Amino acid sequence: MCLTGVDYFSTLGYQPGIAAVAAGALAPVATLVLVALTLLGALPVYRRVAAESPHGEGSVRMLPGWPSKLLVLLGFAATDFMITITLSAADAAAHLVQNPLVRGHAAGWQMPVTLGLVLLLGGVFLKGLREAIGLAVGLVGLYLALNVVVIGRGLLEVAHHPAVLGGWQSTLTHYHGGWGGVALTALIVFPKLALGLSGFETGVSVMPQVRGGVGADEAAGRVRHTRRPPEWGSRQWPGAGLPRARAVR
Repeated sequence: MCLTGVDYFSTLGYQPGIAAVAAGALAPVATLVLVALTLLGALPVYRRVAAESPHGEGSVRMLPGWPSKLLVLLGFAATDFMITITLSAADAAAHLVQNPLVRGHAAGWQMPVTLGLVLLLGGVFLKGLREAIGLAVGLVGLYLALNVVVIGRGLLEVAHHPAVLGGWQSTLTHYHGGWGGVALTALIVFPKLALGLSGFETGVSVMPQVRGGVGADEAAGRVRHTRRPPEWGSRQWPGAGLPRARAVR
């Protein structure tokens, strides 16, 4: 989860803001369309890609007879990393400077904070991919805990003010002509929400870091560990629980 799935967490971070801007009151319904696409479309496809790409080539591996595929893969890696890093840093900086606790002291600091976070992330990756993965383990745990707090707080607000939910439903059906119109409009605005959908190709690109088996079973074990549900504390990546000399291949 902290290796092949970590880039997808950026989608979870951007999605609420993108959905609110693109779909307004339709954001929850449009997000359900995105979730359905992820579970019923992207996930099965990339389970298949993982089976064909134990060495990290990704979906480009499935295009035979294309001599330039290596250049395309390198271009994808550079573009994806740049987009993810800059978008993540900008989003984090916006949340930070708009925080009510520091808003009065952070005016005009959004760009410097963004650049500082970009440099920090770049430094982490320059230090090494395994070091970045180790850092991701702690950050993913903190991120998931924060999501639990936010979702719990939201449900608590709805429980204390049930009229809000009823008002939202009335607004949807009034402006979109019933639930059929709501579903149609959600499908129309869906491409805007897909802007922040990422993480699948990166997930299979880092498969060489997943622990496989021994000898001939290494590639098959790597695919098996990538496709199975995540386990906290598992030793699926090659640096987990091993001395440094054995972790480096």
